[in-house]
Amino acid sequence: MVRLRWPHPNVVSVTSDSTIPVKIDDFYPVVPAGGVGSRLWPLSRPDRPKFLIDLLDTGSTLIQDTVARLAPLGSELMVVTGERHAPAVAEQLPALGARDIVTEPSPRDSMAAIALAAALIEHRHGDQIMGSFAADHVIPDAEAFRAVVATAVAAARTGKVVTIGIEPTEPSSAFGYIEAGAELDGTPGAFAVEAFTEKPDEDTAREMLATGRYSWNAGMFVVSTSVLLGHLARLQPTLESGVRALAAAWDGDGRADALAEIWPTLTKIAIDHAIAEPVAAEGGVAMVPGSFAWHDVGDFDSLAALLTPAEDGAVRIGRDAAVSLVDAPGAVIVGGSKPVAVVGIADAVVVDTDEALLVLGRAASQRVKDVNL
Repeated sequence: MVRLRWPHPNVVSVTSDSTIPVKIDDFYPVVPAGGVGSRLWPLSRPDRPKFLIDLLDTGSTLIQDTVARLAPLGSELMVVTGERHAPAVAEQLPALGARDIVTEPSPRDSMAAIALAAALIEHRHGDQIMGSFAADHVIPDAEAFRAVVATAVAAARTGKVVTIGIEPTEPSSAFGYIEAGAELDGTPGAFAVEAFTEKPDEDTAREMLATGRYSWNAGMFVVSTSVLLGHLARLQPTLESGVRALAAAWDGDGRADALAEIWPTLTKIAIDHAIAEPVAAEGGVAMVPGSFAWHDVGDFDSLAALLTPAEDGAVRIGRDAAVSLVDAPGAVIVGGSKPVAVVGIADAVVVDTDEALLVLGRAASQRVKDVNL
């Protein structure tokens, strides 16, 4: 068993004057844009998911940044999102055509969305290498990311399901983990995956990281459409036959009827459980380590960590109104037009939207999902 230290010597290093080619033949990026971001409530809501928000106050939303990062890699790009979010996605991504925005009538977890994309790509273009990358991740170094994707595509050409592992910065219990095995023959920088581990407790995560074999699972997958749909045919046959039937009807007059009949029958399951874990047990999954910075902006604490505090020590997001801090270091103030004062409370978070007011401590950020309003 190899010990995968970070940064690993086989991780592609990219500098500003890199000559690595950008566009990859027969590569088709896919962006699943689902989920609500419940730990960012009330900023993120079912009708305003976090991928449609300019969370970092940069002038662009997370999905716009994701598409800009991926667009140079392929001739086409597909976004899969819910029907209610499709108009906003189209408005934010005007370069995408109508057929590039694939809409789900209801959430059925990640496998249905990714499988439908694979079936559509194969129906329209034949077998392609597809890559699935969530719409709400923050990756500042786009060139380093694209170089790692290029290695993942090379590994996928060998018939593997390939995932990108993220260099852990701490023994976090917020992420799943990938255990790396031996390097693949003929594909430098790609490693066999021994196993996936669901979110461990912090002590277990610390023990795992001490071995040097583990990386974070960011849910990025690169695989040929034929390999993905072939595994589905074995492991989830109802899902595979369903998405193939939907793909056959999608670009014609029968889409609405096919969706009404087939979509509710598709198994509701994540790609990790449907494909990654069982195929890894069979030796069919590889991992390419990525040492680029990566953030999933999962809660207000992680969001604040990405931003620079003002001179008074407060992090402000989408806010111009007055803030007064009295013995209140580490404050995060989000939105609102009324003056806000925080007195004697360290690491306070105040979120003011038209729908609700949230006050919490940054250490409790993961518990926002338990709010019942």
